[in-house]
Order: sequence, then structure tokens, then C-alpha cells
Amino acid sequence: MCGILGCLPAIHPTPFNGALNLLQHRGPDGQGIWTDDRKRITLGHRRLSIIDLSPDGSQPMQYGKYVITYNGEIYNFPELKQELQLLGHKFTTHTDTEVLLAAFTQWQNQCWQRLNGMWALAIWNSETAALTLCRDRFGKKPLYYCLLSDGRFAFASEMKALMPFLPQVSLADDFEWMTQNMFAYEPTEKCLIKGICRFPAGHWGVYKNGSLTTQNYWNTLEHLHPVPARFEEQTEAFAALFTDACKIRMRADVAVGTALSGGLDSSAVICAMAHAARTQPEPQFANRWQHAFVAAMPGTPLDETPYAKAVTDFLKIPATFVNIDANEGLKNLPEYLYLCEDLYITSPVPMIQTYHAAKKNGVSVCIDGHGADELFSGYDTFMFHAFLDCGFNPRQIQNLLQTYRNLSPPNEPQFAKPPVSFANYVQWITGSRNFFKLLPYLPAELIKAFSKPKPVFRKNQTNIHTPDDLGALNKALYQLFHTQNLPTLLRNYDRYSMASGVEIRMPFLDHRIVSYCFSVPYTSKFRQGYTKSLLRHAIAPLMPPQIAWRKYKMGFQTPIANWMQGEWKPFFTGIINEPEFARCPFMNPHAVKQSIEAVMHNPKATYRQAEIAYSAINPYLWHKFVYNRFCQISKIQW
Repeated sequence: MCGILGCLPAIHPTPFNGALNLLQHRGPDGQGIWTDDRKRITLGHRRLSIIDLSPDGSQPMQYGKYVITYNGEIYNFPELKQELQLLGHKFTTHTDTEVLLAAFTQWQNQCWQRLNGMWALAIWNSETAALTLCRDRFGKKPLYYCLLSDGRFAFASEMKALMPFLPQVSLADDFEWMTQNMFAYEPTEKCLIKGICRFPAGHWGVYKNGSLTTQNYWNTLEHLHPVPARFEEQTEAFAALFTDACKIRMRADVAVGTALSGGLDSSAVICAMAHAARTQPEPQFANRWQHAFVAAMPGTPLDETPYAKAVTDFLKIPATFVNIDANEGLKNLPEYLYLCEDLYITSPVPMIQTYHAAKKNGVSVCIDGHGADELFSGYDTFMFHAFLDCGFNPRQIQNLLQTYRNLSPPNEPQFAKPPVSFANYVQWITGSRNFFKLLPYLPAELIKAFSKPKPVFRKNQTNIHTPDDLGALNKALYQLFHTQNLPTLLRNYDRYSMASGVEIRMPFLDHRIVSYCFSVPYTSKFRQGYTKSLLRHAIAPLMPPQIAWRKYKMGFQTPIANWMQGEWKPFFTGIINEPEFARCPFMNPHAVKQSIEAVMHNPKATYRQAEIAYSAINPYLWHKFVYNRFCQISKIQW
């Protein structure tokens, strides 16, 4: 995990080094700069040492006519290395970087399909003067670029490192739309700063002669496959896949840990890691992996330390309970927002403090549970799509309604959900407005009862699945995973962890797991009053039963309501009374002020209310603490 930077044509090392140092937090262990002898390109790299800690692992790295700067990890590099050695390749380091370069040399742009990992990279071909860019299947690693009107080109791991290359820093034309759609713009090329674009996930591209062309190499729908009909067989197959996904992510030459919430997903990861270490050990495993880091929020309903402790006690591994410090978070908030550099619906404080504690304890890699909610429907808002899949079968609907009720913690009004019944469901689904809103998700039989549109379920003429083949729930989850929530969450957690130089690895985002989960029916995700049934049954033998069969979901959240009514109240009071706030052109200052005050002065305010209020004021905070700092970054004479 690192920070990368490059520009064409080449520039002097001194100003380039200044831009590269804007990524120092991503790579605190060293740096490298390379310029080709004809001054056509300069490549830079900030190193976070994970595999082969020797100077041999430094980048940019050369392999024949190719030079690479790369951010990420290839987990299956030992297997690829053996395959490439049989094809005649020689290796001089123990790095995954050299294996990646050899794979590109051997297979060119067909190599991406062979990789199991996460990456954002640039490879320079010194013979053809072509620069190849690539980003992993689901966008776990960030990559931004700017292409100026005269053909000059620069790319970087974060937007801030591109500020020196822009003629001027200004807000994007769509900035106001992005402030109102914070989960919508991350899957697109749109960025908050005019002139900066996001390189798309699952694509490779080539920059040459002043132009950039891109091509998709991954579509999850093309990798769906038959699964066993029996749930028990599905569970067995998933358990094997998940254990292997966790196992290959334990390969490291540094200490490995886990950010453990006490919820099902992160607990599943660390329990599978323990199982793999006990039953399938291998030489590439990190020598020290048995450490959990738990965000503790005592005095709030968000505190899940008893559940996390149940997991660590069960596995007999050490745990660090990180008491989230609201005052420390407020003091560092401007710096946190700058490091995160994008818009957020909630405060990044708990997450950044948790990963900072990991780094302070000598852990540079955390294997975490992100992505499971989007694969298995951990969000209650998608219960209705499961209703659509089951039609009007009262027994199945009652089962789903019970599952819905179970998702809220008992006796916690901050998380209260509206009452739901079969009658509510029928009324909701048959309402004309909701019907047309949900038309793309409805089974063909139900559509025919109301109208005569073209059939929804189909395959195109090349026999590749379309989203409509997935059923209502899986179709909605597919969109959530690829084009809605998950891309933003991946961006966020990249920033949270890299703010302290910690790499996050995510077994649930192994492409084999993703393909499998979108191949199983909704009935494997909702069973007997439980969400995530396939995961629960697969991992239950390896974890405490009170975790595996815990019905309600908390989620890793910020106690922003408590803070706005306590330690952060003077800060927000000052912010909403600033003259600049009252003149802010890209939001409604009066409405935002009312929203903030409604939380600060109401002890019964829910966490959802507080999240909405913080989300509303976040664009102003971003402009104040991030944009203004972007504008102060020195320009490069390019």
C-alpha cells in the first residue's frame, strides 16, 4: 500500500518531490523518483513496506522495458510467481511488485484477470512511450488524473497531489449536485475539483500522444456461475471460498491485525483467520496477526465492546480497546477532513483513531469485514426487494417482516424503526407511486398484472447476464455494490486507514466471493428470521454463538448526536454563526442551521437526525478546511 504520482512530460525532481510529499501519509517508509533519460515522464512513489521490507522492494521498479509505480497488494503473487518461473521469468526480489511486472510482460492487459488483490498502478513502456494505467475490479485503491488541454497529463493516488499541476484550483461545475448526492458521484469520473477525473474501477487505459483511452476488463455479471441447489452445499462451498480469501490476505512481512466491531462481518473475518492459521498455515503468513482493535464508545448505544470482547476471548487473542476521544477528534478535525479530502455523511473521527491505534501498536495491515452488507443485504432498506422476490406468499413475508424487526437493537429509541406488518407491505407495494418506482425490480408476473411492458427477465444475445436476471434483491444489491454505497465506503476507508499508514485488506471483496454471492438466490440471504444466512451458517462453527446468531445490526457509526450535544456543541455553534456560513452559496444556510440546532438542543434526537444534520453542513466544513487548503498548495512550473 503506497502513494503514487506521475506526470508527462517530466519535470525537475525538486518540485515533483514537493507534490509527492503531499502523499507522505500513505507511504511513510520511503520514497522514490524516476525520470526517463529523454525527459518524457517522471514517476514517483511513497512506500508503505508490507512485502519484502528490503530496499529491493523500492519503487518505481524497472523490469526490462517497463517501469512501474504501484499502490496495492497482489495476494496470489506466490502462485503467479511459480507459473511465471515455469515460463522462463527470473526474479531478483521477493516482492509482489516484480511478479506483477513480469505478469504484465508475459500477458499484457490479459494479466488483470489473473490477479487476486487490489491495485492502482501505472506502467511505462520505454520503447513505445505509452503509459498503461489500471485500477482493481471494484475500486479498492484510488486513482485520479488530470489531462490538460495541451495534452499534459498527471495522475496520483489522491487529489491533493494533483493540485500543483492544475493551472488553477476551482470547484467542479457539478459541485452543488455532488454535495446533495454524496454516494452518487464516487462511481463516476466526477470529482469535486474542476479538471480532476477519477479513473474508473475495473478498467485499464493507455495514455499516449496527448490522449487517454480506457477499456473495461471486469464485469461481475459475466462471472456469475451455477451454485448448488441445496443450502447446506452452498454453505460448504462459501465457507471454503471465504477461508481461502482470508488466508491469502494474511500474507505479509509485517504485523497484521483486524479492526473489530463485534458485529458479524468483522468477527467472521478474524475467526476465519484464526481457523486458517490453525488448519492451513503457510510460510507467507505474517508472524504476528493475532491482534484486534476495537473502537470503544462508552456511554453511548453504539458501544459494542462486550461483543468484540466475546470474540477475542473466544479466540484467545489480544485486543486494544480504543476509547474514541471526542475532544481529540475535534482538535484534529481540520486535518482529518484534509486527509479524507472528499465529502462525508458522518465524522471520520472514530475510524481514523482506530487505525491510528493500530499503527501505534506496530500493525501496518488490518484485515476487515467491509463489503458484506452490500453482498448479503445487511441494510434494512432492502427488505422490500426481498418481499418482491417472494411475491405475495404470506408465510415468507411474515418471515421477512420478523427479520426486519430484528435489525434494530432492543430498547434503543435512537435506532427506532417504524412498525411494519403484512398490511403495511401490501399497501406500500401496491401504491401507484411506489409501484412505478419499483417497476424495474418487479417479477414479470406482477408486472403483467398491472400493465403489458416488455419482459423484465432476459439475457442478451451474447448470453451474458444482465442485471435483470438477478431478481429484485440481488439486482438492488448489485447496484448498491457497484454504483451506489460501496464505492464511496471503499474510498472512505482507504482514507481513514492511510491517514495513519495502515493498509486495509477485505476478504469479502475477493472477486471469487463477489461472483458467488451474486449467484446465490435471495433465500440464501434471508432465512428463518436472519439476514446474511449463508455467511452465518458458514462461519457459525468458528465463532461464539452469541455473535453468529445475533439478530440486530448496529453498524460502525459515529456518536455524532452525543458530540453535537456535548463536546462539539461550541464548535458547531460557532460554525453556524460565522458570516461566511450565512453567505454560503452551495447550500441553504438557514435550513442547515435549523437542522444543526434541532440536534444540539434535543436530547431525544436520533442518530439518523444527527447524521442528516452533519451531512448537510459537511460541504461547508469541506470548503473551509479542505478546499481553502487545496488553493494554498504551491504550483509547479510544468
